[in-house]
Amino acid sequence: MREASVRIQRTSVGLDVHARSVVAAALDGVTGEIRRARLTPEYRALAGWLALLPGPVAVTYEAGPTGFGLARFLAGAGVECRVAAPSKLQRPAGDRVKTDARDALHLAKLLHLGEIVEVTLPSVSQEAARDLVRAREDVRSDLMGARHRLSKLLLRHGIVYYGGKAWTGMHDTWLRQQRFDQRGLQMAFDAAYETVVGIVDRRDRLDVAIEEMAADSEFTPVVNRLGCLRGVSTLTAFGLAVEIGDWDRLTGRRIGAYLGMVPTESSSGGSRSQGGITKTGNGHARRLLVEAAWHHRPRYNPASVPLRRRWDRAGAIARTRGHAGNQRLHARWKAFDARSKKPSVANAAIARELAGWCWSLATLEE
Repeated sequence: MREASVRIQRTSVGLDVHARSVVAAALDGVTGEIRRARLTPEYRALAGWLALLPGPVAVTYEAGPTGFGLARFLAGAGVECRVAAPSKLQRPAGDRVKTDARDALHLAKLLHLGEIVEVTLPSVSQEAARDLVRAREDVRSDLMGARHRLSKLLLRHGIVYYGGKAWTGMHDTWLRQQRFDQRGLQMAFDAAYETVVGIVDRRDRLDVAIEEMAADSEFTPVVNRLGCLRGVSTLTAFGLAVEIGDWDRLTGRRIGAYLGMVPTESSSGGSRSQGGITKTGNGHARRLLVEAAWHHRPRYNPASVPLRRRWDRAGAIARTRGHAGNQRLHARWKAFDARSKKPSVANAAIARELAGWCWSLATLEE
């Protein structure tokens, strides 16, 4: 996100966009006149209403479930459009009345004052890749739930697997051998098991699609460089690449705050109080980094075959920087363990620093 620079427009338009309606408020910066309208979400109808306003015209609306199609359409029609970051909108503390019309006018006033903080508009290809990554994330969540329901169904009937790690080939063979005398129980088990098998198949197909796109797309160079770090496999690297997009808009210091990985703070006067991480920003990218950070706790082995394979796809400078990052993060883990730091707290700190190393590799010019 970035704070919009002050630009000159006569009419500032705020839009409260919903799936079936758009409430618009236009503020004339010369006369102070306010015009309101309730429109359909059809882009051409909105463009026709904007054409009736005194120009030049600038438009803003909040980022949300309606996506960026409207912003792209208006930009193509020559209308300046800024997509506002909802979490950065300034609102009066005493304003307790919220309606679509008031929200639209509030956006128009902020736009007129140059107080809109914009989100970065992704390209069509980046948004498509992001949808693919998030579909894979949804499947991961579905699989966890399906496996949990299946295992707890068996547990309720006193059936527990003791043959080793669950959800392996041997465990799957054991599951397929389960038979029940009661027809209802057998049907319930079959339905739960078939659900797990179906979700695994969906996950594998998405994994193949991500691997193919990571190997031949605009994100390939960044993915290859990020893979020089431990815990950052192709799926993780591709997810970070498409979720963050333009790494150059950030810095090594800012990326931790951007991903919500810095401590909350409440300080006043001589007192200073810090809490857990803020958890603002992109939650998917944050989860990927937190999971990757755990991989830096075990002993670092530069001769690891998977790591070497990823290094072979990157340049010499990226390999050197990745090696330095791996050494540094493992040393940090050792220091935290020596101090008996709570592992979850230590891992959050490692993930925050890992984000900086990822930024360093993503912006690297070889």
